[in-house]
Amino acid sequence: MTDATAASDAPAITPYELIGGEPMVRRLADRFYEIMDTDPAAARIRAMHAADLTPIRQLLFEFLSGWLGGPPIYFQRSEHRCIMSAHRPYAIGEAERDEWMMCMRRAMDECGLKGEMRAVMDRAFLRMADHFRNG
Repeated sequence: MTDATAASDAPAITPYELIGGEPMVRRLADRFYEIMDTDPAAARIRAMHAADLTPIRQLLFEFLSGWLGGPPIYFQRSEHRCIMSAHRPYAIGEAERDEWMMCMRRAMDECGLKGEMRAVMDRAFLRMADHFRNG
C-alpha cells in the first residue's frame, strides 16, 4: 500500500469533528439564540420566534449536527421539514438575513471558532441565510 492509498483510505474528518463535536455545536446553537434573545439589533428575527426558544434552540443544534457532518439527528426526525420550507412563511429580506448573520458571527466568535474553519463556516452560513430571503 502506498502513502497515497493509505491517505485516501483514511476517514475524512468532518467540520463537526474539526470544531469540537457535540459540545461545540450545542454551545454554538445556545449562544446564537442567547444573542438573538438579548441583542436589540436582532429584534426583527427575534419577533419571528415563539417566546420560549428552547424547542428551536434544540432544532438548530440538531440541524447543525448533521449539516456539519455529525449525527444527522434533525434529518432522522419523522417530522423534520426542509430547512427552506420551514423559513418560507416568514418575510426574510436583507435586514433579517443580516441580523441572523450578526447573531451567528458573534456566536462563532464568542465560542472561539477561528482560522480557516471559521471562514468556511461563515461563507456557508451566509449562502444559506441568503437563500432564505424571500422579500
